[in-house]
Amino acid sequence: MLYRRSYAFLQFSRIFVGRASRHNSFVKLCPCVKCFFSTGRLKMVWVTEHDAEQASSILEPMDIPAAQRKAAAATTSIDYKGNLDIYSKSSRMRLSGIVCTIGPVSRAPETLLELIENGMNVARMNFSHGSHEYHGGTIANCREAAKMYKEKHGVDPCLAIALDTKGPEIRTGLLEGDDGRKELELKAGATIKITTNDEYKEKCTEDVLWLDYKNITKVLTPGKRIYIDDGLISVLATEIGDDFVMGKVENGGNLGSRKGCNLPGTDTDLPAVSEKDKSDLLFGVEQGVDMVFASFIRDADGVRQVREVLGEKGKHIQIVPKIENQQGVKNLDEIIACSEGLMVARGDMGIEIPTEKVFLPIHDNNIISIYLFRGDMGIEIPTEKVFIAQKAMIAKCNRAGVPIICATQMLESMVKKPRPTRAEASDVANAVLDGSDCVMLSGETAKGDYPAVCVRTMAKIAREAEACVWNERFFEDLMRAEGNHDYDHTCTTAISSVLASYKCRASAIIVLTTSGKTAHIVSKYRPLCPILAVTRFPQIARQMQLFRGITPMLYESDRVDPWIADIDARVQFAVDFGKKNKFIHAGDNVIVITGWKQGAGSSNTMRILNVKYHGMA
Repeated sequence: MLYRRSYAFLQFSRIFVGRASRHNSFVKLCPCVKCFFSTGRLKMVWVTEHDAEQASSILEPMDIPAAQRKAAAATTSIDYKGNLDIYSKSSRMRLSGIVCTIGPVSRAPETLLELIENGMNVARMNFSHGSHEYHGGTIANCREAAKMYKEKHGVDPCLAIALDTKGPEIRTGLLEGDDGRKELELKAGATIKITTNDEYKEKCTEDVLWLDYKNITKVLTPGKRIYIDDGLISVLATEIGDDFVMGKVENGGNLGSRKGCNLPGTDTDLPAVSEKDKSDLLFGVEQGVDMVFASFIRDADGVRQVREVLGEKGKHIQIVPKIENQQGVKNLDEIIACSEGLMVARGDMGIEIPTEKVFLPIHDNNIISIYLFRGDMGIEIPTEKVFIAQKAMIAKCNRAGVPIICATQMLESMVKKPRPTRAEASDVANAVLDGSDCVMLSGETAKGDYPAVCVRTMAKIAREAEACVWNERFFEDLMRAEGNHDYDHTCTTAISSVLASYKCRASAIIVLTTSGKTAHIVSKYRPLCPILAVTRFPQIARQMQLFRGITPMLYESDRVDPWIADIDARVQFAVDFGKKNKFIHAGDNVIVITGWKQGAGSSNTMRILNVKYHGMA
């Protein structure tokens, strides 16, 4: 077996070095490489004060190889799983990113600093709630917290800021005589009139319900359903009039004022960008956000409308459409073709697609990034289908090298309790095992009683799950799936670097990058070690937080001459960071990827260096 693996490694290296030479690339293998050299424990990508915490004291100490290395020696999947051991200490390295929704309980700079120290990588602002003044203050606090972290720890955390738009939506009117607390009961089997007549805008009853979508009578047909209040109430349309829809209540429940509605299976003509969204997007441009999560995008024109609103000043902001209904799924290819990413909103989508199918695939090979937002998806797609969509979409994203975030109710019970349920811990772990780049917290950090504890708990679970991922088998499967692709010099160098990192047990892969592209490709092939991506561009650094394993490092020193000296200075910057945080030690191997000239698109050189006590060889 050892001979076969060694032979495969040599053959693979010949293929990629040969391909690289055709692109004038240079891949240099340092003679100090020992293919199966093993270093000590791996460390956490963003080192926190809790990194030294290992397995619970409940478990007695055992002489078991750390990071599930015993399992990694298996030759079959069933043996690999059978050799996983609860007594194996996890890596001290967390490769998965954590996205936190910031709300009233977490927006203070001191609390935000605590979240960063416990593992937060991306701060999400939900513009469905709050004023511009409120969100502007929160964004300022996030940047203040990042500055506090830098002063305390000596390195910029590159905290990314995401703006999540409210999007166009359909809502009911006010209940008659509502004082803010009134509810009325819609009983199953009852007949109800749904109208757009403004006379009933503030006079809704159990018999007549006003909606703000004027064109509902033009798009809805008898036999279609209207879901109200996140799908808790459903109404079957039986008759369509000029300004009303007669319906039968299928699932009853208590209804309050101004509740959201969904029209599964109905193509609506709602504007992609509402007036509120336009105002919010322009505010985001002024605030310099890094990415926009655009809600309720149904086609490519919706993405273009968002881009037009962002304008020239916002051209570097990433647009990430959220797919939340069947219309968006139907037009997925054209949406992806003009987007920087994608969010699969599992809440609303869970009505339109059976929940038990949410883990089924969406067919496209051009995705750049996906956000698996289970909350919204659970309305447009039936709940029992959600896990199907989750697994399939994650796999497709992994194959395409697309970062994917898994979200919604991951640690929901921790809104009020300091410990998660076993099911929630398994949900987070399975998202990581499936291949998610990031996991997300919503109400847990926005309004919960234990925001920092939630982040710390998620980081611990992710770290344990990552130790159980069979990275080398994933690499082999991905290469087999890609077949005889004609890789360019950047991709060839990145793949060779990941392969070399497996064989020499590198403590880190150091990437000097301008656009972030090389680091993105390295992340796709899932090295075991952290990827230290050194860049001089702040927004590029922050946007790299979405990719598994990448630790963005903002290099702020002036350029020096000659150019090779500048390269050495940046590499040393990354090595010093690793040494300081104790995941690079003297005697360790590190992989270094650089270009043959300055600027983006020139990465073609891979070196394996051995770290010395006072520098590198």
